[in-house]
Formats: sequence, C-alpha cells, structure tokens
Amino acid sequence: MVLGKVKSLTISFDCLNDSNVPVYSSGDTVSGRVSLEVTGEIRVKSLKIHARGHAKVRWTESRNAGSNTAYTQNYTEEVEYFNHKDILIGHERDDDNSEEGLLTIHSGRHEYAFSFELPQTPLATSFEGRHGSVRYWVKAELHRPWLLPVKLKKEFTVFEHIDINTPSLLSPQAGTKEKTLCCWFCTSGPISLSAKIERKGYTPGESIQIFAEIENCSSRVVVPKAAIYQTQAFYAKGKMKEVKQLVANLRGESLSSGKTETWNGKQLKIPPVSPSILDCSIIRVEYSLMVYVDIPGAMDLFLNLPLVIGTIPLHPFGSRTSSVSSQCSMNMNWLGLTLPERPEAPPSYAEVVTEEQRQSSLAPLGACDDFERALPGPLFAYIQEFRFLPPPLYSEIDPNPDQPTDDRPSCPSR
Repeated sequence: MVLGKVKSLTISFDCLNDSNVPVYSSGDTVSGRVSLEVTGEIRVKSLKIHARGHAKVRWTESRNAGSNTAYTQNYTEEVEYFNHKDILIGHERDDDNSEEGLLTIHSGRHEYAFSFELPQTPLATSFEGRHGSVRYWVKAELHRPWLLPVKLKKEFTVFEHIDINTPSLLSPQAGTKEKTLCCWFCTSGPISLSAKIERKGYTPGESIQIFAEIENCSSRVVVPKAAIYQTQAFYAKGKMKEVKQLVANLRGESLSSGKTETWNGKQLKIPPVSPSILDCSIIRVEYSLMVYVDIPGAMDLFLNLPLVIGTIPLHPFGSRTSSVSSQCSMNMNWLGLTLPERPEAPPSYAEVVTEEQRQSSLAPLGACDDFERALPGPLFAYIQEFRFLPPPLYSEIDPNPDQPTDDRPSCPSR
C-alpha cells in the first residue's frame, strides 16, 4: 500500500466579531478547528494541541572583568499565564514504532474542533517590545509512526481591558513649575509653566486637550512644546531595562522676552498605540504627557503628567448601559492614524528623569483594580497597526527652526 501525504495542517479560530480577528479576554472560551488535508491514506498516532500564554523578557549586558577580560551577562525572566494540552484524536503513547492503536485517515480534508477556557485571573495584554513580549498561541502537532511530527503554531491576541470610566482615571492632572536662568554673574527673570489636562485616562484616537500658560520673563526666546511618551520597562534578576520613545508631539509659537502664551485646549491626538500594561510583574508599559519649554542653551523646563491608555472609551453622559463596541465605533477611528514620520527631537532622557526617579521605579509593582470586561470593538485596528509597528523615528534636525536674529538679548544687571 502506498502511504499518503499530509498536504496541509491549519488552525482557525471561531471569531465572534465582524473583523474576524481572534481577540479574547480573561475568562473567555477560545475555540476553533484544526484542519488536516491529506492525499491518499495516512496512519496517525495522535493529533494534539498545546495552548500557552506567557510573558518573557530577555536582554544582555557586556561587562569588563579586568583589563583584558570581558563577559556578557544574560538577563531573562518569564511568567506563565496558562498552559493547556489536549489530544484531539489518537492516544498518548511514547512508543513511535508501535503499530497498535493507529488511526487511518482517508484522503480529503478533515476538521477537528478544540476548545479551552482562559483563566479568570487578569492576563497581560498581548505585546511586542524591545526586550520582551507577551504572547498567546495554539500549537497543533500531528504524530505518525516512523516520521517526524508535523507542527503548526498560530497566535491569538488577548486584551486585559482598562475602563477609563473610573474615578482615578477621570481625575484632572495638573502641575506648575518655574525656572530662573543664570548667565555668569547675571540673573534674568523666571520662566513659568502651568499645565492641566481634563483626565488621566484616554483611548487611542482621542485628542488630549491641553490647558497651559507659559510666561517668559527671561532674556531668551523660548518655545513651548508638548509630547506623549511611551515607557517600556522590563524586569529580570532584580534589574530593570527601560526603553522610552516618542509617539506624538506638537509645537507652540516662539515666545520672546516678556511675552506670555496661553493654550486653551490645544489638542494632541493619540496615535494607535498599545494599551497600558500595569498588571504584569516583569513588563510594564506606561505613558506620560510632557508639557515643556524649550530653552536654548539651558535645560528645558518641563512638567510630566501621567497617562493611562485604556481600551474602553469614555461613555457619553455617564451612561454605562450602552454597548461598549458601539461607543468605541462612535469615539474612535484608528485606521486613519499614523505616527509622525519625523517627530521633533525630544529632550534627552537625563534631562527628563533624575537618578532618584529611576531608582524609585524599581519598587515592587502594586496590584491593579479589576477592569470591566467588554467587547473588543475597534481595538482590532490596534492589532493591525501597532503591534508590529516599528518604533517612531527620532530626528536631530529641528523641522521648525527659529528664525535667526541679530538682536541678541543680554543679561540684565542685578
């Protein structure tokens, strides 16, 4: 008898949404089918599935151990969220040479259903970062005697929903700072900055309304600006690796000496970015809005206002009974959003975060409140646009340079 061949092995998920994208949350049931297409007849020992979800971080650091010696230190850590195995057909036996209990599969296409439940405990949102990731997948394995197994892995996406309709995320964020410039033995007047935003929680596609007042009593020409930053933090073996990147920014008008500028709800749109990850012990994804004053020849004056990027948008008129997916459709249209191609170079990281602040970020992570579960809605756009989107590009060239002037302000005397 001439043995047949495996033509294809595929995995498909039963998606309950119009976008036909497999998206789930904690407690959901993941179901689908493993399709096997063969030409001729084949004898099969078993067809298994293995479903797993885990967060993993990894990075390396080079260290000098002497004048001529160097070594590389690896930092790795992993958190497993679930691990499920099942046999769709056949049996679990280690003797690959046994001819007993084999199944004969005839030529054609055959489908085998699978189903399992995600844990009720909070899961980290699927994420691909610089030094780590959160991944969920299903793997099918076809075992036959005397032959290597045929394997196929397919990922699915998990969202741990963040509802911004909570008191802590609806509270306004505000701050005030002042800076006095010195030039040798001269001291100019102060530069003051006050800024406020309506709330802490937003969803991608929304615009942040910035209310700010900038007063320039110095002798220099300054420029008010604002930017949204994403900070990825990875933890392993008691150490932290941090990646900070710019995702959106805006620029105000140049402000000469003695002038004041007021922002009455200046808007900065949030591009399609990953939701915040706050409940994973080895990976955190956080956001902040920086409102700052660009001061030539001196360290910038800046305010950092924390943000949380959620998945469930603001309910109009406080209604919590309407469909979440319909509210998402009314409030967000992510498909037309793109990150700026050449955003302006932000302040250096050392100017933004002090050593004390960096060390304090190593404190143990606190537990988060349980989030309200909801339908994914247009979050599918995030999956398509953000997850494998390369980091935004930085530019050392100012796309909006100030006009040169021959009148150089001098420091006033005391």
